[in-house]
Amino acid sequence: MARPEFTTAVTVRHLPEQSDRDAGKYAFAYTISITNSGDITAQLIARHWVITDANGHVEEVRGLAVVGHQPVLKPGESFEYTSWTRLDTPHGTMRGTFLCMTEDAQPFDAPIGEFGLTLASALH
Repeated sequence: MARPEFTTAVTVRHLPEQSDRDAGKYAFAYTISITNSGDITAQLIARHWVITDANGHVEEVRGLAVVGHQPVLKPGESFEYTSWTRLDTPHGTMRGTFLCMTEDAQPFDAPIGEFGLTLASALH
């Protein structure tokens, strides 16, 4: 039986040009690489992010597509995109889920494990 599965990899970097320490605003870019590691073609339809700052403030973001794209990936194909978020603290976390659909309209979730959003100087 065919199995749908997307796997993800994440890299993060601080965006000093979009941050304002004096105002308590810290921006981070994240690059997500999505790979169809299953054995059937599937499409990324929507996203759900849970963003938590160091004070425990949680923001949830839901929407169709990622950066305006709903990529259709054949087995073994990948799609990469970069987006960004801003926190009120110099570190926090993100985790999420991509809602995906197989070519025969079977929905499945592709989880994105929790990753850190951290300003290196805040660790010292």
